[in-house]
Amino acid sequence: MWFGLGMFGLVGWSVAVPTVLGVALGVWIDKHWPGRASWTLTLLFLGVLLGCMNAWYWIKREGPPNDGDA
Repeated sequence: MWFGLGMFGLVGWSVAVPTVLGVALGVWIDKHWPGRASWTLTLLFLGVLLGCMNAWYWIKREGPPNDGDA
């Protein structure tokens, strides 16, 4: 049970941290160099994508071994 809760927390933080960092950087860029494109939305999307890839990596690494993986 504790392993599952720990993994849940790890996945949450591994998605939340890149997302928040992307939003913060996007807000800073939009504030200093305003333009047509919203860097906040762009970096939000990239942060979520990077966080999901990071979470996938950790789940695959910490999960049970799969005989089909080479």
